[in-house]
Amino acid sequence: MRALITGVNGFVGLHLEELLKVQNIEVWGTSRIQSDIQDSSLNRVQLEFNNEEEIIKVLNDVKPDLIFHLAAQSSVKKSWDSITFTMESNVINAAVFYEAIRRSKIAEMTKVLSIGSSEEYGIVSADNIPIKENSFLNPINPYGISKVSQFMLAKLYASLGMNVVHVRPFNHIGPGQGLGFVTTDFSNQIAKVEAGMIEPIMSVGNLSAKRDFLDVRDIVRAYSQIIHSGIPGEAYNICSASPLSISDVLDNLIKLSTYDIQVNTDESLLRNVDIPLYVGSNEKIKSLIDWKQEIPIEKTLEDTLNFWREKIQKERRV
Repeated sequence: MRALITGVNGFVGLHLEELLKVQNIEVWGTSRIQSDIQDSSLNRVQLEFNNEEEIIKVLNDVKPDLIFHLAAQSSVKKSWDSITFTMESNVINAAVFYEAIRRSKIAEMTKVLSIGSSEEYGIVSADNIPIKENSFLNPINPYGISKVSQFMLAKLYASLGMNVVHVRPFNHIGPGQGLGFVTTDFSNQIAKVEAGMIEPIMSVGNLSAKRDFLDVRDIVRAYSQIIHSGIPGEAYNICSASPLSISDVLDNLIKLSTYDIQVNTDESLLRNVDIPLYVGSNEKIKSLIDWKQEIPIEKTLEDTLNFWREKIQKERRV
C-alpha cells in the first residue's frame, strides 16, 4: 500500500509518516519548499498546489492508495495577519487539489482524508458541550472559516464520487510542534530559563480556560484508521473528550523543571474572545473504529519540554 502526505514536513506530517512506515506503508510526501531533511530513504516531492496539471502528474506517477491532505496554513493567529493567504492556502489550493484528484487516473481507487479543525465550531453554547459533529458550524476567525470551506469541498467531491472523509482534530500537541501554541510557548520559556537565557519569570495570558488536548501521536493513529473506515462526506471529531485547564498544563510543565519559576499575567496576551470551556465528543469516531487516547497528558508535556530543551541546546552550540 502507498500513501501520499501533503505538507509532510510539518508537525503532524512527520509524525504521520513515521507511523505509516511502521505499518509497512510506502510513504510519499509533498512540500512547497525544498526539504532540509537529508535522508535518501524519504520520498519527497516539491509541489505547488496552484498548478493543477503538475499535481495530476504527481498523482499519476505516485499512484497513492491513501492521500492525507495536511498541507495548509495552520495558525489561527497567522490567519488574522494574512486572511488572503490563509484562504488561498486552505481553500483555493484545496479546490485545485481535489479537482486534480478527480481528473487523475487514481480518482476511483484512492481514499482521501481532509484535515479540518475544531475551530470550525467557533462559539458553542454551554448546553452543547461536549461538541458533537452535528453542532452548528460558527467559526469566529479566518482559519476556522477556511476549514469549514474545506469541509464543504470534501462534501462536494464526495458527492461527485470521490472517497473523501473529513476530520476535526481538537488541540493536538506534542514534540516537534512550532511556537505559537500554548504548550510549545510554555515549554520554550521553561527551556530558556533552564539554559540561563532568560529570568525565571513566565509571562502568560488567561490560564482558566479549559481545552481538549490530545497527543499528536494519538491523532495520527486516528487518521490512519478513519481514512479506511470513514463514510465519504462525513466529518469526525478527534479529541480526548476530557477538558484540561491551561493552568494545569502550565503547572505540569513547571513541575518537570527543577527551577523556581514565577508566573506573571501579561495583559497583552489576553485574547478578546476566550471561551471558558471547549471540549469535543469522540463518540462518533469510537463507534466506527477501535481507537482511544493512549498517551497520557503528562507524557506528552514531558516529551514536548524535552524537545525544546534539546532544540535550544543545539541552537546554542551552533
